[in-house]
Amino acid sequence: MAGLDEFLENTPYDKDNPTYVLRLFIIGASPNSIRAVENLTAICEKHLQNNYQLEIIDVHQQPELAVDEDIIALPLLVKKAPGTVRRLIGDMSNTNRVLKGLGLPEIS
Repeated sequence: MAGLDEFLENTPYDKDNPTYVLRLFIIGASPNSIRAVENLTAICEKHLQNNYQLEIIDVHQQPELAVDEDIIALPLLVKKAPGTVRRLIGDMSNTNRVLKGLGLPEIS
């Protein structure tokens, strides 16, 4: 987690254009994991443009990170910054739910 801590410490905060720091925990190449990666990537590209850092963590390959985050279900998105840490479970197919979880305006 040193990489994430270093990123947060060294990235200046711009309240008008914050950088979103996201971690998506998945389990291998399961259908839900693949959908979550595809859906979240599309949402980030459309709504955050270049203002995000997305780390995809396969709990099979990095189980210690899952333990550190107290993972209870997968796929799981953890928004580390800006603001309050938030968690979203699922394949990220509900765009409005993801936007709300990120603290962004929902689309109609």
